[in-house]
Amino acid sequence: MKSSTLRAAGPVILVTAALFTMILGLAIGGGAAPRLVNDPGALVRWGLPAAKLVANLSLSVMIGALTLAAFLLRSRDAESARALDTASASAAVFTVASGATGFLTFLSSFNPKLSLGTEFGQQLGRFLIDTELGRVWLITTLAAATITIVTFAARGPRVALSTWALSVAAAIPMATQGHSGSLANHDAAVMALVLHTLGAAVWLGGLVALVIIRPTLPARRLPVIVERYSSFALIAFCIVVISGVARTIASVSKPGDLISPYGTVLALKVAALLILGAFGAMYRRRFISRSATGGGVFWTFIAVELAVMGIASGAAAALARTPSPADTTAAPLQTAAEILTEAPVPPPLTPMAWLTEWDLDVLWLVIAAFAIFGYVGAARRLRRRGEAWPRLRTCSWVAGMLLLVWVTSGPIAAYGDYLHSIDMLGRALLLTLVPALLVTAAPYRLAVDALPIRTDGSDGAREWLIRIGGSRPVKALSHPLVAGAVFVLVTVATSTGPGLRWALSDPLGHQTRIVITILAGAILLRSATSTALHRGERRLWMLPYAAALVAVVGIGAWALTDHGLMLADWFGAMGRQWGVTPMTDQRIAGVIALAAAVSLGATLLTANRHRLGRARHPASDPPHPNH
Repeated sequence: MKSSTLRAAGPVILVTAALFTMILGLAIGGGAAPRLVNDPGALVRWGLPAAKLVANLSLSVMIGALTLAAFLLRSRDAESARALDTASASAAVFTVASGATGFLTFLSSFNPKLSLGTEFGQQLGRFLIDTELGRVWLITTLAAATITIVTFAARGPRVALSTWALSVAAAIPMATQGHSGSLANHDAAVMALVLHTLGAAVWLGGLVALVIIRPTLPARRLPVIVERYSSFALIAFCIVVISGVARTIASVSKPGDLISPYGTVLALKVAALLILGAFGAMYRRRFISRSATGGGVFWTFIAVELAVMGIASGAAAALARTPSPADTTAAPLQTAAEILTEAPVPPPLTPMAWLTEWDLDVLWLVIAAFAIFGYVGAARRLRRRGEAWPRLRTCSWVAGMLLLVWVTSGPIAAYGDYLHSIDMLGRALLLTLVPALLVTAAPYRLAVDALPIRTDGSDGAREWLIRIGGSRPVKALSHPLVAGAVFVLVTVATSTGPGLRWALSDPLGHQTRIVITILAGAILLRSATSTALHRGERRLWMLPYAAALVAVVGIGAWALTDHGLMLADWFGAMGRQWGVTPMTDQRIAGVIALAAAVSLGATLLTANRHRLGRARHPASDPPHPNH
C-alpha cells in the first residue's frame, strides 16, 4: 500500500475495525441489552457507545496531532501547520461527538420524554449544570470547541504546546466517567483509566497524524520523525499496559471472573494490545530506516497496525458499557463509610498496619517509576560525557519519589479518608519533606544539561524546559512574595472547607490536591534557595516565609483548639469502632501540623542562610555548565 492510498484508507480502516469490534463486544458482553426497567430504547443503547467511540477516536487524533506539533515537528514549517489542521478537524469532530455523548447520556440516565418543550430543555439544563456527569460532558464539549477554534486560527510553538496541555486536561474528566462500575476499587479504576486513555491517545492518535502529515515531510526527515514518534509510542505502550493491568485487577475479584462475557471482551482487547506490542518491536528494529523510501511494505504495516488499533479501541468502548464481575458481585452500599468513600473502614491502625496496609495509586506509581528511571539515566549520561553529577542529588531524588509513592499508595492513602490525623500527615509531607527532597535534587538543571539538543528547528523537551524556565510567569513564581502567597493559598484551600471535602470525596480532587501541594512546597523552597534577589529585596525575605509558617501554624492551632469537629459529616460519620474519637484525632492532626511548621521553619531558615552566604561570596557559587 502506498502512503497516498493509506492517507485516505487509514481513517476508514481504523473506524471500521473499531465499530465492528464494538458491536461484537456489546453483543457478547450485553452492554447494549434492553433494560428490565426504564429502558431508553435501542437508539440510545447502541448510539451512546457509538458516540463515545467516535469521541475517543477523535480525542486520540487531536492529542496525537498536537503531540507531533509540539514536540516532534518544526513549528514554522508546513508539517506543523498540517498537524494543527489535523488537530483542529479532530477537535471539531470531538466537539460534536462529546455533545452527542452528553445528550445520549442524559437520555440513558433519566429516560425523559423527548420534546421541544421547555420542560425537556429545563431537564437537560439541570443535568448539564447540577449533576457531575452532565458537567463533565459540558466542560469536555466546551474545551473541545475552544481547541477547534484556537488550532484553526493561530499557529506557532506556544499555540501547539498550550492546546496540547488543554487537550490532555480535557481528556481527564471524560476518562473519569469511563469506568462501568460503581463500588469495586472505584478510585483505582478511575486513575488507571485516565492513564489508559492518555497513553492510548498519544499512541493511536500520533500514528494517524503521522500518516496524514506524510506529504509535508521531506524524505530525509521522515525517519527522524518516525523514530521520535516511536519513542513516544513505546512510553505510551508501557503506560497502557500498566494501567490496563491495574484496571483489570480493579474489575475482577477472582481469576474465575475472566471466564465471563466481560472476560471475553477483555481478552479480545488484550490480544490486540499484545499484537500491537509485537508490531512496535518490529517497527523499531526493522521499519524505521525503511520509512524514507515510502515503500509499500512499510505503509502496509502501518495499515495493519491501524486495523488492530481499531479492534482495541472498539473492545475498549464495549468494555466501558459492560458491567465487570467485581461490580456485579459487589455488596450493596450499607455502612456510612461505604456511602462516603465507596469502601469499608480499614482494619485498626496498628504498628504492623503501617507496613502492611496499602492502597495503590497507579498514577503516582507510574510517575515515580518514569521519574526515577529518567533521572538516573540522565545522571549516567552526564557521567559518560565526563561531567560530574553529585550522587547525593540522585539519592535525594530517588528518596523523594519513594516517599511520594509511600504517601500516595501506602498506609497514609489507606487511612487518610477515615482519620483526620493521617490525612494531615500526608498533606504535611507533600508540602514540606517531599518538595525539599525533590528541589535538592535539582532536576531542572540535570534535564537541561543531559537532554539532547535539537538542531533541526523543532522543540524537544530541553528546548521547552529552557523556554518555560525563562518565561515571566515562572520567574515571577520564584520571587519570595509570590511563592509565599501561593503556599499560603494552597495550604488554606486544601486544609479547610470545600477544598478539603473535594480532596476527600472526589478522585480528581484528591489528585489535584497532591499536585498543587507538591508544587506549592517546591515553589516556596526553590525561592528560598534562589540567589536572584537584589540587596533591597533580601530584607523582605522573612515576610512571605513567615506568612507561610503562620498559615501552617494557623491550620494546626485551629485543629488543636477548635471545639467543633471539622467536616463532622465526614470524619465524624465513618462509624469507626477502633482508635481514638474523631475529636481526639483532630487534636492529633493539629499537633502534626505544628510539627510540620517547625520542620518547615528550620528548612527555610537553613536555606536562606545558605542563600545569603552565597550572595555575599558569589565566587563560591559554581557556574552552571551551560553558562
